[in-house]
Amino acid sequence: SGVVVSAGKNAYDKRTNKPFKGGEAVTTEEMLWCGQCKPCADGQPNHCERLDEIGFNVNGAFTKYLVVPSRTIWSLEPLRKFYKNETDLFVAGSLVEPTCVAYNAVIERGGGIRPGDRAVILGAGPVGIAACAILKRAGASQVIISETQPERAAMAMKLGADFHVDPSKEDFAERVLQITEGMGADIFMEATGLPEKVYPGIERVIWEGRTLNSTVVVTARAEAKMPVTGEVLQVRRARIIGAQGHSGDGNFPRVIECMASGMDLTPMSTKKVSMDELPQNILNLQTDRSEVKITYLAK
Repeated sequence: SGVVVSAGKNAYDKRTNKPFKGGEAVTTEEMLWCGQCKPCADGQPNHCERLDEIGFNVNGAFTKYLVVPSRTIWSLEPLRKFYKNETDLFVAGSLVEPTCVAYNAVIERGGGIRPGDRAVILGAGPVGIAACAILKRAGASQVIISETQPERAAMAMKLGADFHVDPSKEDFAERVLQITEGMGADIFMEATGLPEKVYPGIERVIWEGRTLNSTVVVTARAEAKMPVTGEVLQVRRARIIGAQGHSGDGNFPRVIECMASGMDLTPMSTKKVSMDELPQNILNLQTDRSEVKITYLAK
């Protein structure tokens, strides 16, 4: 997230449908989809065949200036009515992208929920925590977070989860069935990146629970194969859906409007660092998961 310094004459602010003038608070999609390939033309920019990505093959946002196409830019002006402090505004703006990954997973790809449904999120990283907030806001009666890291589990509970299961200390399936009084869940989101370890527990909840038509949304990227029993999907009318990316389907403006109306995810930014502190903190993330989201604040 940042401020528009200059813009081309054909760069339009989608919020006002007028050219950018400079000075607008904005955030950008990380996926710079081309808009010309078949997936993009079909309305599926998350699967762009000529995809560029900020921080991967395009200079990342640790630079002072970043050039991006106006099609991926979204105004943060709606957040000003909720965030009076500029720092908080831009921290919230930096969390729009991971929140859109969660929104795309549980609402767009997963089909959303009906108020009163039950949800289970496996993995309390930023995307998993954001999913807790989204699903609770959507009317879930019970949001259960499965997480081994105490700090991240506590954050999930603060921002939307109702119950915490620690699979390293208790049987995941038994505890979920106990919490839901034998019903199971309508939607599961796999956000651990360890499908081979967590899916058997999900499958058991689907099999033994009384809820039909459960959806399992696979969000975290992993090469490992999931041990799937087809009969469980057949008998329990369940399905497995893959979710990738954050673009399209109005994800960004909808998430921004949710934040503007009170869905505050800034507590997820548990540590703010300078450029000098950044390299070591990136290395620390490989082994230390006590921080939820580390935010670089440019000066």
